[in-house]
Amino acid sequence: MARVVVDVMLKPEILDPQGQAVQRALPRLGFDGIEGVRQGKRFELEVAEPVTDEALARIHELAGTFLANTVIENYTVRVEEGAAA
Repeated sequence: MARVVVDVMLKPEILDPQGQAVQRALPRLGFDGIEGVRQGKRFELEVAEPVTDEALARIHELAGTFLANTVIENYTVRVEEGAAA
Protein backbone atom coordinates (compact mmCIF):
# COMPACT_ATOMS: atom_id res chain seq x y z
CA MET A 1 0.00 0.00 0.00
CA ALA A 2 1.31 3.43 -0.94
CA ARG A 3 0.59 6.84 0.53
CA VAL A 4 0.06 9.91 -1.60
CA VAL A 5 0.03 13.31 0.10
CA VAL A 6 -1.93 16.28 -1.24
CA ASP A 7 -1.03 19.63 0.30
CA VAL A 8 -3.47 22.50 -0.29
CA MET A 9 -2.52 26.12 0.39
CA LEU A 10 -4.19 29.44 -0.27
CA LYS A 11 -2.67 31.24 -3.24
CA PRO A 12 -0.14 33.90 -2.14
CA GLU A 13 -2.42 36.79 -3.13
CA ILE A 14 -5.32 35.48 -1.00
CA LEU A 15 -5.64 36.85 2.54
CA ASP A 16 -5.01 34.19 5.22
CA PRO A 17 -6.64 35.40 8.46
CA GLN A 18 -5.89 32.16 10.32
CA GLY A 19 -2.21 32.38 9.42
CA GLN A 20 -2.15 36.03 10.47
CA ALA A 21 -3.73 35.18 13.84
CA VAL A 22 -1.06 32.54 14.46
CA GLN A 23 1.69 34.96 13.42
CA ARG A 24 0.42 37.64 15.83
CA ALA A 25 0.30 35.13 18.71
CA LEU A 26 3.84 33.77 18.26
CA PRO A 27 5.78 36.65 19.91
CA ARG A 28 3.47 36.51 22.94
CA LEU A 29 4.33 32.81 23.23
CA GLY A 30 8.07 33.46 23.04
CA PHE A 31 8.60 32.58 19.37
CA ASP A 32 10.32 35.57 17.80
CA GLY A 33 11.70 36.00 14.29
CA ILE A 34 8.81 34.42 12.35
CA GLU A 35 8.12 36.70 9.39
CA GLY A 36 5.00 35.02 8.04
CA VAL A 37 2.58 32.14 8.59
CA ARG A 38 0.25 30.53 6.04
CA GLN A 39 -2.18 27.81 7.03
CA GLY A 40 -3.15 24.98 4.73
CA LYS A 41 -4.60 21.49 4.53
CA ARG A 42 -2.91 18.11 4.16
CA PHE A 43 -4.64 15.01 2.81
CA GLU A 44 -3.04 11.57 3.06
CA LEU A 45 -4.45 9.07 0.59
CA GLU A 46 -3.75 5.37 1.11
CA VAL A 47 -3.61 3.78 -2.34
CA ALA A 48 -4.14 0.01 -2.61
CA GLU A 49 -2.38 -0.37 -5.96
CA PRO A 50 1.13 0.76 -6.94
CA VAL A 51 1.22 4.47 -7.74
CA THR A 52 1.53 4.60 -11.50
CA ASP A 53 1.47 7.67 -13.73
CA GLU A 54 -2.20 6.90 -14.41
CA ALA A 55 -2.99 6.71 -10.68
CA LEU A 56 -1.19 10.02 -10.08
CA ALA A 57 -3.18 11.62 -12.90
CA ARG A 58 -6.42 10.50 -11.23
CA ILE A 59 -5.24 11.86 -7.87
CA HIS A 60 -4.38 15.20 -9.53
CA GLU A 61 -7.91 15.23 -10.95
CA LEU A 62 -9.33 14.46 -7.49
CA ALA A 63 -7.25 17.21 -5.89
CA GLY A 64 -8.15 19.80 -8.51
CA THR A 65 -11.88 19.11 -8.48
CA PHE A 66 -12.63 18.07 -4.90
CA LEU A 67 -9.85 18.69 -2.37
CA ALA A 68 -8.82 22.17 -3.49
CA ASN A 69 -10.75 25.23 -4.61
CA THR A 70 -8.43 26.08 -7.46
CA VAL A 71 -9.82 29.62 -7.72
CA ILE A 72 -8.15 30.52 -4.41
CA GLU A 73 -5.92 27.53 -3.59
CA ASN A 74 -2.89 25.77 -5.04
CA TYR A 75 -2.12 22.13 -4.42
CA THR A 76 0.78 19.72 -4.71
CA VAL A 77 0.67 15.94 -5.01
CA ARG A 78 3.54 13.69 -3.98
CA VAL A 79 4.15 10.06 -3.15
CA GLU A 80 5.35 9.87 0.44
CA GLU A 81 8.91 8.66 0.79
CA GLY A 82 9.17 4.94 1.42
CA ALA A 83 5.97 4.25 -0.50
CA ALA A 84 6.01 2.04 -3.57
CA ALA A 85 6.18 4.01 -6.81
